[in-house]
Amino acid sequence: MDIRPNHTIYINNVNDKIKKEELKRSLYALFSQFGQIIDIVALKTMKMRGQAFVVFKELASATNALRQLQGFPFYNKPMRIQYAKTDSEVISKMRGTFGDKDKKKDKKKKALELAANPAKKAALGTNTQPNATPIQQTPDNPPNYILFLNNLPEETNEMMLSMLFNQFPGFKEVRLVPGRHDIAFVEFETEGQAGVARDALQGFRITSTCAMKITYAKK
Repeated sequence: MDIRPNHTIYINNVNDKIKKEELKRSLYALFSQFGQIIDIVALKTMKMRGQAFVVFKELASATNALRQLQGFPFYNKPMRIQYAKTDSEVISKMRGTFGDKDKKKDKKKKALELAANPAKKAALGTNTQPNATPIQQTPDNPPNYILFLNNLPEETNEMMLSMLFNQFPGFKEVRLVPGRHDIAFVEFETEGQAGVARDALQGFRITSTCAMKITYAKK
């Protein structure tokens, strides 16, 4: 019997060698392209190893993510994705295995993030500092098949960026810069393919505070 579509998707065959926080960040980076994510649950208990839940705000986002990422090689293991059996029941069950301290930390963290987002938006409109310049005003170089990324968060890694960019045709590789976490290069086969990825991911937030800036690399 098929499980009815709902806002929560269940993922298994996840690489269980990945640390919980890195796993959640990577899942967010991969799945947030499909829509707003309300929650991600990934536990390292014996019963829940290799599994995760992603809760979307919109049903269409969950459906799109399930179709597009079915079998996606996530940390070298193809993901198996289906709708969760129920929306809220599964999540509350998972939450029941968290300690009270974790619950409080999660609530506090979410409250801080919610408070930070409107403040960030307001700052973009009023602040004249260079780091608050609206994204569309980022000066660019002539078209190139290599993209230059900056304003990346500290936890950025090659896997995260590869997951974001390899959904676009012509993707070849990501190159990180040793000693610099905030910049990277992404290579495509043609200038046109690089341009499509640049336009689609301009301003993408890998974390809630860092909007990625993408320009063509200098030739």
